[in-house]
Order: sequence, then structure tokens, then C-alpha cells
Amino acid sequence: MRRLASTLGVLAAATTLAVAVPQSAYAANGDLILNGVVHHDPSGCFDSTRRPLFVDNRTDEYVFVFSSGGCTGRVIDVVPPNERAVSEFGTSVYVH
Repeated sequence: MRRLASTLGVLAAATTLAVAVPQSAYAANGDLILNGVVHHDPSGCFDSTRRPLFVDNRTDEYVFVFSSGGCTGRVIDVVPPNERAVSEFGTSVYVH
């Protein structure tokens, strides 16, 4: 049941991302920390070549973890505001 709820949450988040305005001037407030690198008030796509991908989302927005670089491929995880995640197969992340 938990896996189903998680899958439905990822699908809902991916749908939200798909209909979002891609070039908005808006940036998340706070810090996004990827593998120890801090991005202050991040916006857009961030690639990582290091695995596993450590995501510490200290922003006020959801962070979407993608299976391929350039924020392409499948959304494999969604990290809510003020949460952390480790993604074994994450290659890039997107924050609005």
C-alpha cells in the first residue's frame, strides 16, 4: 500500500512538473544541497555525475529527481521541502 501511495505521489508530481511554466523567473527560497554542494535559491535543472545522489532539499519547493541527465528520462523520486533523500539511480534534479 505504501509503495502504491508513493508511486501515485511521484506520478502526480510529474504531472504537475509537466504543466509548469518551464522558464519562470521564480526561484525556490532556501538551499538545495546536492552531494554536499550548496545551491542558494535554486531554479532549474542540476546534473550530477556522482552516485548515489544525495539530495538535501532545504527550499520551499519540491525537487524532482530524474533518471537521466538534463532532467530527462523518468521522474524516479520527489523530495518535499525540508526533506532529504538518497537516490541510487538519480542523475539530475529539477527545482522550480
